[in-house]
Amino acid sequence: MKPVYPLAAIVGQDNFKQALLLAAVNPGVGGLLVRGEKGTAKSTMVRALAALLPDMEVVEGCVNNCSPAAEVQRCPECERRFPNLSATTRAVPLVDLPLNATEDRVSGGIDFPATLREGRVMVAPGLLAGAHRGLLYIDEVNLLDDHIVDLILDAAASGENRIEREGISYCHPSSFILVGTMNPEEGELRPQLLDRFGLCLEVAGADNPEARVELMLRREAFDQA
Repeated sequence: MKPVYPLAAIVGQDNFKQALLLAAVNPGVGGLLVRGEKGTAKSTMVRALAALLPDMEVVEGCVNNCSPAAEVQRCPECERRFPNLSATTRAVPLVDLPLNATEDRVSGGIDFPATLREGRVMVAPGLLAGAHRGLLYIDEVNLLDDHIVDLILDAAASGENRIEREGISYCHPSSFILVGTMNPEEGELRPQLLDRFGLCLEVAGADNPEARVELMLRREAFDQA
């Protein structure tokens, strides 16, 4: 795997680091929204946080990253197999949400090849399933369709993703660390959505010459290691 620039090596941005750690300790804070210009290491810090988290125990073969622990909510497939579940370890997932993501891509929909093969409606998991117990990162969240942002915030608040359409009635746990970043110069987030993020932070680039030199030296040393 390609090495990830470590969180501790980032110069400054102490408030951003603290907010990320708070969201990691308690995803129930309701998500973190970071506003700042380009070049403020927003994406780098989110990826560094994911690399910092310890591996998690999951049900082997589960696409929803369900926990094998006895008293937790699991997806319908794991519930059918319980208690005959085998466990394995997996790195904490970091899911990048593309700006052109559709509702089916985010929450899930019908898996048509599997439906034809099995003779019954099969569900194709979405990005929310892959982000369960991990991080969901939305870069340029202010450019995402409002109804997609609503869908993600609803899942983050309730801790589950429910699909009720096209003959599907399916629900799986969906608990994740939500981090959205945006550049205010490219447009603002709708106030109704802005209010639903638990933490909101403004970041700015380093304007101190010594800090900028240190930043460049650390990055160069990392790239050459």
